[in-house]
Amino acid sequence: MNFINNNKVKSIGKYFLVGALFAIYSCTSSETQTLTTLTKLVFVDNFEVDGELDAAKWKMDEGTGIDGWGNRELQYYTNRSENVEVKDGMLHITALKETYLGSNYTSGKILTRGVYETKYGRFEARIKLPWGQGLWPAFWLLGDDSEGTVNWPTIGEIDIMEYVGQKPTITHGSIHGPGYSGGEAVTKSYTLENNRFDTGFHVFGIEWGPNYINYYVDDVLYNQITPSDLPEGTNWIFNDNQFYIILNMAVGGTFVGAPNTETEFPQTMIVDYVKVYQ
Repeated sequence: MNFINNNKVKSIGKYFLVGALFAIYSCTSSETQTLTTLTKLVFVDNFEVDGELDAAKWKMDEGTGIDGWGNRELQYYTNRSENVEVKDGMLHITALKETYLGSNYTSGKILTRGVYETKYGRFEARIKLPWGQGLWPAFWLLGDDSEGTVNWPTIGEIDIMEYVGQKPTITHGSIHGPGYSGGEAVTKSYTLENNRFDTGFHVFGIEWGPNYINYYVDDVLYNQITPSDLPEGTNWIFNDNQFYIILNMAVGGTFVGAPNTETEFPQTMIVDYVKVYQ
């Protein structure tokens, strides 16, 4: 998900990368890939306590951002329980079709900026996605600039899961940096065979090391991005910053288009847990 961020925040994450490296042959690629075994759980939210979001782990973004958060999105992110709620032991991010402070839709966006920021490790979430034209849920990482002198895409972005609501069998994993951002991101898609992402929960994850990012769906390794995959003349910036976690559901935007008359509301992205291992 493209993002423009000018907030000045303090980076507080520390990282400890452990595990043994070994090479495997990917079922989707002829290239040798690096796999990292990570077992130290350093961040977890199981959303076990119904009620408000855990403020010790998450913050909420509010508003429409600049040009719809840089993507011409249509929603207004609120801090209301109608849009973000922990219930039945899970996080519910719900998009509503309603008039709210000049927008025609509302939704929710939570993030660990200034609360938990880190670099490298395995990041995963178990999520049930919605379905419908114009829905854009995402689970992603954004680089922090504690000095406020560097903006997107130079700070770096890792999209663990992006999903186009009208294509319920496909998810996308991408990176954005200077010279490979927006429509030029380095990306790959994963197609779920004989199933859909809106009919049950699936685990979306990455394993991120100094020179690679592996992408998984339900522990299936479907992509590895390394510095050699970048466009000529561009730089690997994923060793430069601490990154924070974001979960959100946009409505509309350049990636998915606007909802149509067949898009039903409300629509909810349900998150069972978020975990980080290092």
